[in-house]
This record gives sequence, C-alpha cells and structure tokens, in this order.
Amino acid sequence: MSRRRCRPAALLAGLLVLVLSAFPSPSLLAGSTAAADTSHTRAVPLTELTVVSERVAFGLRRPIALTGLPDGRMLIAEKDGTVRAYHPDTGLASQPVLDLTARIDTSDNERGLLGITPAPNFARTGILYVAYTSLPAGALTLARVPLGAPDRLQVLLTQDHAEYGNHNGGQVAFGRDGYLYWSTGDGGHANDPFKTGQDLGTLLGKIVRIDVNRTCGALPYCVPRGNPFVRVPGARPEIWLYGLRNPWRFSVDQVDGSLWIGDVGQGLVEEINHIRPWQGGANLGWSCKEGTPVFDPQQCRPGVRYTDPVFEYDHLNDNCSVTGGVVYRGSRTPAAWGTYVASDYCSTRVFAVRPKPEGGYDTATIGNFPTQPTAIGTDVHGELYVLSDLPGWLNRVRFERVPPAVGGGLANR
Repeated sequence: MSRRRCRPAALLAGLLVLVLSAFPSPSLLAGSTAAADTSHTRAVPLTELTVVSERVAFGLRRPIALTGLPDGRMLIAEKDGTVRAYHPDTGLASQPVLDLTARIDTSDNERGLLGITPAPNFARTGILYVAYTSLPAGALTLARVPLGAPDRLQVLLTQDHAEYGNHNGGQVAFGRDGYLYWSTGDGGHANDPFKTGQDLGTLLGKIVRIDVNRTCGALPYCVPRGNPFVRVPGARPEIWLYGLRNPWRFSVDQVDGSLWIGDVGQGLVEEINHIRPWQGGANLGWSCKEGTPVFDPQQCRPGVRYTDPVFEYDHLNDNCSVTGGVVYRGSRTPAAWGTYVASDYCSTRVFAVRPKPEGGYDTATIGNFPTQPTAIGTDVHGELYVLSDLPGWLNRVRFERVPPAVGGGLANR
C-alpha cells in the first residue's frame, strides 16, 4: 500500500524461564517465547547478515497487518476488513476468522482495516484490538472485538479524518507496561495541511497510550497518570508522542519496552525513530522537520527540543515509503538477536539497525523483501514474516550469515 506522501536447546529453554520471570510483558503472559535471552551470543556485524524470504501463503486480498497468537497461528488483516488465519502446519485458512467489512471505509487507497493485535490475555478472552477507518467519513477508529464476534465490537476512541483519505497511521500494539499504543497520521494530503503534527489539541500525527483494562467515567478506557500531557491545558491527555507524519508501522521491543517507529516522509527522506520508555512526550519534529532536515520553518518553535531519527534514507534508487518493522528476538539466528529490521514499500530494500553498546547505531542494507512489503511481524517464537500487498503473499523470513569478504550488507549512506 503506497503511503505517499539453531533451534533452542535445553540451555536456551532454561534461559527462557529466567527471562519470563524477569520480564512479565503482555506478549509473554499470552504465551510468547519471543524474548528468549540470547544476548550472551556475540552479535555479528550487520554487514555479515542477509535476509532470505520464502512464500508460505498466497491468495490474500491486500494484506496489511499481521500478528502472532499464543497457539502458533498468525492473524492477517486484509484492507477490506477481513482477518485470515495462518498456521505453519496447516497453511492459510480458506475462510476469515473475523469480518468487519460492514464497518470499514475503504474509499481510498490508504483507508481500511489497518492494525490488529491480541489482548495480553487473548488465550483466555479471545479479544483483539483493531484500528480502522470507519464509515461513513473515514474517522480513525480504535476498537476491541472478540475473535469471530463482530457484533460485539466496542469502539474505544475515534479521531475525525474526513477531508483526505491518506495518512491514517493504524498500528496497534501493547507495551511491556500493559498499555495499548495506537498511531495516527497527520490528516492527509501533503505539507501537514492542518498543522496537526505540532498541535497537542488533536490526536492526529501522534502515538497514543491508553489503559484498556479500566474505565474512567464515561470513557471505556483510562488515561495513564504517567502520560506526559495529562496536566497540560488544551492538550489531549492520551498523547504519548507527537510530531509524526504517518507512522504506518511501529513496534514494541518486548525486551526493553522501547518503540521503533517507521514514519513515512514526504518528498525527501524516510525515517526510523527509536523511543525509550522514559521518552514519553518526545517531539519527533514533523512538520518543522522531515527527518533531520528542516521542512517548514514556520512550524519550528524557539526552545523546542526535537528528537531526531536514528536512521533515515532518501528517495533515490526507487525508495518511496518506509515500512516500519520489528526487533528480532527469535532463537533461530542468535547472531541477529536484537537487530531491528525495516523495509521500503517500493524498493523492497531491507534495512537493519542495531544500537551500539557504547552509544549510537549500526546500520546496513541486508537484502530485499518480496514486492510491496506492507507489514513485518513475528510469530509466537519471535521469527519474522512479511506481507506483500497487491500480490497477496505471506512470506517467512530468515537470516543467513555471509562471509565478511563477500559483504552481505551495504553500509548505510
């Protein structure tokens, strides 16, 4: 969707038990083994890694989001509002496990069902959280719904988005803090027409954080007390981060709780932001800045601190739109453990980013994904998958080591 604009041995199993005790994150409580601690393994240079993809399912209709379940299945959201299930043992189920098409506005290339994630207690409740553009006018909508029971859907939060069909954001994910995070675009068109990126009075151009396990007054959720703008007059208290253009895909690293955000640029650069749990309230710059360059000086404010991306790339060589990815926490390739992987919708290049122990980041280009990657996700074991938009593919991803002399990656320019 264009948005312009090694298997574990006994020792590893023992380490997993320790990690589960030390890091009781929502995904782990749901049965995930994704955060098995292989950090004792020396990570190889990114230039010695490459990615290889294998198509494992086809026939999907514009697949745009995926998530792993505790029982080994993966759920795949299709743009028109259906959710399909895939299991590596049985393949892609022929019929949807959830159908929300009656609620969803798909009138624009970027409108539709956009995000999906299971509740931390999904194994017991079967509850999913979904983000979509709703009928009749494309309002950005966050809701929860039991799997297979669309008539029991409950809307939690909405944001008007009627004027333009693009820049809807749409990722949903639970943090290690147990709160639900949701990304929204800036309102669409180009040049931040409503100047929402720097406006704390709207949810557009933001990442929101709410507590969906409680209700407060008439709200079907509560605002966490630690949200940065709770006591700021005129600000929406749900806001966690601001200054975003179209954070189509972000993810939570379940080991350290940090957010990795792929924010789609306009005509100059695409960017990846890495936000630690203590950086709530960070201003990521749009539309004062597009990545690190200044975009609109009139949106820049004296004395305001902007948080720059940790990685950015230009639109040369067929690049057009970043697809934010995930941090690899699987066990099949310990040498890649802790590496963030993202891609570009047009060029399909795979970008690897890894924090350095001494500070800063290593980056490299480590291959290509299949055509039109719309989402990168993991199964319950932390192994990678990627979706391809118009071909309708699900692809399993693995890492391979390449000899240093061959040079499997190209250093980021």
